[in-house]
Amino acid sequence: MTTRQHARADYGEIRDEVKKLCARFPGEYWRALDRTQGYPTEFVEELTRAGYLSALIPEAFGGAGLPLSGAAAILEEIQKAGCNGGACHAQMYIMGAVLRHGSDAQKQNYLPKIASGELRLQAFGVTEPTSGTDTSSIVTFARRDGDRYIINGQKIWTSRAEHSDLMLLLARTTPKAEVVKRTDGLSVFLIDMREAKKNGLSIRPIRTMMNHATTEVFFDNVPIPADSLVGEEGKGFRYILSGMNAERILIGAECVGDAKWFIDKATNYGKERQVFGRPIAQNQGVQFPIAKAYAQMRAAELMVREAATLFEAGEECGAEANMAKMLAAEASWAAAEACVQTFGGFAFAEEYDVERKFREARLYQVAPISTNLILSYLSEHVLGMPRSY
Repeated sequence: MTTRQHARADYGEIRDEVKKLCARFPGEYWRALDRTQGYPTEFVEELTRAGYLSALIPEAFGGAGLPLSGAAAILEEIQKAGCNGGACHAQMYIMGAVLRHGSDAQKQNYLPKIASGELRLQAFGVTEPTSGTDTSSIVTFARRDGDRYIINGQKIWTSRAEHSDLMLLLARTTPKAEVVKRTDGLSVFLIDMREAKKNGLSIRPIRTMMNHATTEVFFDNVPIPADSLVGEEGKGFRYILSGMNAERILIGAECVGDAKWFIDKATNYGKERQVFGRPIAQNQGVQFPIAKAYAQMRAAELMVREAATLFEAGEECGAEANMAKMLAAEASWAAAEACVQTFGGFAFAEEYDVERKFREARLYQVAPISTNLILSYLSEHVLGMPRSY
């Protein structure tokens, strides 16, 4: 099967099995976790045992060896089932940096353990309080000291740091004032958080409007072995950038799954709910927002598939990956709005799961990259307009 055939594949059997697994974790499970901001440990362990979190790890290292479109299908089905892949999705898109740029020793040491579930690679340390999405302005610094690096700095919105054994960290190894290009002098490290927590790494949970297990991470003279470096020193921005296309495509797939959940929920409720002696779905005021959201979802779904096709073929896909993420996030939000309006007051009742999914869906207008930055990217790199930032 060619890469383009892979990207067009529907992965029907995998989707069916994911659906069965998710059925064991109904809304009641997620509502209970939402109340306490708890981590879905059982759900993540089940996904790990089934091999879904190692979807992109080659078979030689104990993974499933699927292309990106296979991972996208898994995440889409998780969201479509009303579950939340945000508890573990980073492992899929972080994996690319290790697979493409990691040393043989790093792959041999970590990938089989990640595939088996012995280790979790869930934490991705990039964003900082003062830099936001201006990644080139991060100030967390890794200073070479013999056979080790000493790290000082702070990361924010590092989700799942409390539930991960390993972290992929982006840090400066050359001060910004000393580089020619602002994106030079950044390096990527694969950090053993278990050891780092004994030597100056601390984690502070951040409560948010959705249960996303996000944190702030502090590095206070944290020593790490020099062989934690992924690839070449100073080339890390390029490594991270190559993984961001995968991230956007996978997040787009999740948003498509969310949109499908909202559309199914709204459609079924609209056909069942009787007001003034007839189903509310008979009214165009109820029908049209759902139908429009459906059209948006289908368009986004096609863009996600196109982006995955290009990614798997090794072709440039920055524009498509960004558009896929933006269009899918907008489709999921439109479907969420339509669902809330269809349910009316009942949408705000916890037991229907609409309000929980509504809060979760709002995230993707902002993260992992905001809609405005995607529009800036398209304006400059696709339409040839002057750079705006």
